[in-house]
Amino acid sequence: MRKLKYLEKIIKGFSNHRRIQIMDLLSQRPDLSIFEIADVLKVNFKTVSEHVRRLAISGIVVKRNDGSSVRHMLSRTGKSILMFLRTLE
Repeated sequence: MRKLKYLEKIIKGFSNHRRIQIMDLLSQRPDLSIFEIADVLKVNFKTVSEHVRRLAISGIVVKRNDGSSVRHMLSRTGKSILMFLRTLE
């Protein structure tokens, strides 16, 4: 049962078109800040921040401090999920 709850958490983490778009961007350009992601995608900063927060909670995105900013990249799980999603296109 615990494994199923874990899988549910991951699936909920990427079950949004904007989150998938962020994952795709981070696969091409790792180590972006929230501001950079928002700028590239032309999306509100707060919206991107919430989506990245959910991706991080589910273990799809990893955050790392870089001085005064926080950089984001896909985790191994995030890369695997993105590969799977691309097979569905």
